[in-house]
Amino acid sequence: MERKESCVAREAIEDSEAFIVEICWHYFVNEMTQAEIARKMDVTRLRVNQAIQRAKALGLVKIQIESPFLPNVAMQQDLRMALGIERVIIGSANKDTYDYHRPVGAALAALLTERLRAGAWKNLGVSWGLTLESTIRKLSRQSHETFEVVSILGGTAQGSTFNSFGIASGLADVLGANYSILTAPIYLSEGIDRDLFLSQLALKEHFEKFSTLDAVLLTCSNVSEKSFLVSHGLPKELTSTALIEAGAIGDVLGQFLDKDGNSVSKDVDERTIGMPLDMVLNVPEKIMAAAGPHKVDIIRAACRRGLVNTLVTDDLTAKLILDMQDSIHSQAVQ
Repeated sequence: MERKESCVAREAIEDSEAFIVEICWHYFVNEMTQAEIARKMDVTRLRVNQAIQRAKALGLVKIQIESPFLPNVAMQQDLRMALGIERVIIGSANKDTYDYHRPVGAALAALLTERLRAGAWKNLGVSWGLTLESTIRKLSRQSHETFEVVSILGGTAQGSTFNSFGIASGLADVLGANYSILTAPIYLSEGIDRDLFLSQLALKEHFEKFSTLDAVLLTCSNVSEKSFLVSHGLPKELTSTALIEAGAIGDVLGQFLDKDGNSVSKDVDERTIGMPLDMVLNVPEKIMAAAGPHKVDIIRAACRRGLVNTLVTDDLTAKLILDMQDSIHSQAVQ
């Protein structure tokens, strides 16, 4: 009798919308095979196939997953409370072949579509990076003729597809929107006067747009070779070793922060051509898209600084942040 009731309960779970959506997420977003999903979720391959077909029949799956009932709801709430921010969106990652850009990119694409459909913004400031490049690939083509994408960080000589120009123009193209590029390097050469450099009319007009942004889209990274900025963007005289010795655990918009979210280098800040972090604080919606074990500390620091009110991440990173929070709390109690 108990075995029969257990089977009935399991079938109910496997017919639930949450179960169906999670399978579709792994299949369409993480690009796992049906066999891989079956092993991961401990079900038969037939169940996986049935869930995908049922999702199509219910209209849950079109070009993207169209359902507010995604997995990780409880974890989203826990992480929101732990970080003290307004909203957390968590994509499910494929832990066997971990690629943190893909699930975060898909989750962010869904969020952007939702906010634009609601007519919440007239413009959006964007940083750059591989996660945002992944987001562009996951977005369906739209038409927002009066909307403007504004780049808020200078660029580097390498990495053109996910650099400042590539992200702003690529996002505007898929959204059917306008865009403005910050045509400057991310860091000024040593000895160049920043105020004089920014007094150029084109740059001055671009910087004036920062105070009118409805939302900003931020990324971050740590101080290691995993960071494209550290590997290819830092001037030779600004070494990662010196930044770490100063207390840096990562950067947001090219400005390096310590674990409490404070800037570690006035010299770096004064050479950075991008939106100042104090100006970011005044933007109504501050969205950070970031995931990966190496970004846990800088995500926490950015939230502590007040640079984030919406975090888009993956379930692996979310668990690491929550585990760290629990560990800190336990040590404080002791």
